[in-house]
Amino acid sequence: MKLRQFGFIAALLTAASIAGSGVRPHRPVDDARPAGNDQVMDLNGLPDVEFGDTEQDLTRRGLLQAGVEACGLTLAGHAAASPVFVDDRLVLLWVDDSFRTPEGITVGTPVAEVQARYRTTHRLVAPQGTHRFDGLLAASGDRAYLFLHDGGTVRKVIVGYADWARRLFDEGHGPC
Repeated sequence: MKLRQFGFIAALLTAASIAGSGVRPHRPVDDARPAGNDQVMDLNGLPDVEFGDTEQDLTRRGLLQAGVEACGLTLAGHAAASPVFVDDRLVLLWVDDSFRTPEGITVGTPVAEVQARYRTTHRLVAPQGTHRFDGLLAASGDRAYLFLHDGGTVRKVIVGYADWARRLFDEGHGPC
């Protein structure tokens, strides 16, 4: 993982912790919402971006660009998803609340609902004395969702390779 990616993950975790002083109201999943209101990401990635894609291939396809307001690369058409590359391969995506899983989980979803929607989740406890969130890791094969939460609701969603999601949680770094 590039040094800039570690720094960005750390900055995001710190900012999320600071911003997470209040509980956001849960936005229920409603299939009647307009199609452009949110995007679905799954354990493969996004419809036009898959885990394992190279930076070179995504750039050639016009899907990877230097972020104007971000600290690193962004995905064209998916400004709310921050890609994390390791050895030139896409391994994780940090997504904001405009994204949801196929099961309807997004930022603001109650932790109990995450546990109800995923048969197996592994509780991850943030180190004491840090300003990091606890996590729930919902893995399937070599892929996983990492739901960072404040004990009540999901505050951040990361999706990608399970080993990199776990490593990100353990080391506490971000995508920049």
